[in-house]
Amino acid sequence: MELRQLFGGHSRHWREFVYVYPVISRRAKGLSIGINLNPDGACNFDCVYCQVDRTVTPRVRTVDLAVLERELRHLVGNYRKLFEEREFRHVPDVYRRLNDIAFSGDGEPTASPVFLDAVRVAVGLRRGFAVPEAKIIIITDACFLTRPKVAEALALLDANNGEIWAKLDAGTEEYYRLVNRPGHPLQHVLDNILTAARIRPVVIQSLFMRLHNEPPAAAEISAYVERLRALGAQGGHIGLVQIYSIARRPAEPFAAALNADELERIAAPVRALGLPVEVYA
Repeated sequence: MELRQLFGGHSRHWREFVYVYPVISRRAKGLSIGINLNPDGACNFDCVYCQVDRTVTPRVRTVDLAVLERELRHLVGNYRKLFEEREFRHVPDVYRRLNDIAFSGDGEPTASPVFLDAVRVAVGLRRGFAVPEAKIIIITDACFLTRPKVAEALALLDANNGEIWAKLDAGTEEYYRLVNRPGHPLQHVLDNILTAARIRPVVIQSLFMRLHNEPPAAAEISAYVERLRALGAQGGHIGLVQIYSIARRPAEPFAAALNADELERIAAPVRALGLPVEVYA
């Protein structure tokens, strides 16, 4: 199986499950067990590269925590057997490891009213099945990180090998609005990332692409790098910057992937800041 094909199969649906699904993730470098707290597809961003097909009627619109716990218990408790399933039978040995339980899905997980309760479920099962190597990851657009219940969940994750993967796809307000089509200004995102990163290291996840066949302008990349520099200068701890591009069918046809060389050119000035960077083409 080619790696591009392997990493392109990020279906949110697994067998009869409603909220929990397994994927092999290029950024996780192994098995990631995803939790979808937004089965209705609701999100405060409308990114041009989003892979979620919102033309399909959702199977459910709310989260039943008892069902979520049952599904997560099954996958975490039996994750080694997944590699016997037809979808994962040809996964290379290096990826046959449980890297994380990830709150991702079809929208912004921290916007869910059951986010804190779902984090408690994940923490309990991680402890119960004694998989201390597994992280609990929140993949987020960072707009709600300072809400009291979200902050409480993040503190719980700090004690349980948790990580925040915060989206930052732009350096300027204009490009941010073009790419993410958000409900909040860029400064709001930056302020929330800074608040979180002053408490614990945060992973910055940045997707860059071609728009109408044009890569990001040099001035935009310079502005993006400056945003990262400023976060560090203000006391934010950036543990890692992930720079990557489109791997699956995007929401808009005018969005297309950058190649490896283009991504490396974006990564170079970030590395010059002294930040660790991983690039995924």
